[in-house]
Amino acid sequence: MVSTTTLSAAEFGRTTDVSRETLARFEAYEDLLQHWQKRINLVSRTTLADVWRRHFLDSLQLSQWVEPGQPALDMGSGAGFPGMVLAIACDTPFVLAESDSRKCAFLREVRRVTDAPAEIHEGRVEAIDHAGFGLIVARALAPVTRLLELARPLLGGEGKCLFMKGAQVADELDLARANWTMELNQHPSVADPRGVILEIRNPDRVV
Repeated sequence: MVSTTTLSAAEFGRTTDVSRETLARFEAYEDLLQHWQKRINLVSRTTLADVWRRHFLDSLQLSQWVEPGQPALDMGSGAGFPGMVLAIACDTPFVLAESDSRKCAFLREVRRVTDAPAEIHEGRVEAIDHAGFGLIVARALAPVTRLLELARPLLGGEGKCLFMKGAQVADELDLARANWTMELNQHPSVADPRGVILEIRNPDRVV
């Protein structure tokens, strides 16, 4: 696990061992984030001083579960974390679902500048009209029960969900297990000592 002290772009590059080209694309992304943040609220202002750890590293840690060419969806993408980061780093097509039109405009600009293989879905997750995603990710969107409700109709048979959670994860899982069965693995976050990544397969409602 990395230190929780502020992470610079150079330290991020050394920590993750991304290529020089990928780091340059992330730096362009970060520049856009800082610029657009002055006009619209993309991320919490308290995280901007440590954007490389709180957003880029936090997102990139999911790359170990991304399979090349696998259809992937980021539910409630916001400023593109984690979906846009994963699309850039893994060169894998991601659908980024976001209902806020201003955030979608930002995502389109990031896609243009970084040449990320991302499709921007402007609208609610429920309006996505195709299923069979092999990977569905979500960060700071909704409690686990609601995430499962959104993800289940869109998930392929062998697909998996990666939900990024914090200190309330145990309570959320207790509530979810009252109505859902699932294969669950929990992984500690490398970016936040309080963070947990829920790896969920075969979610199904309790009859």
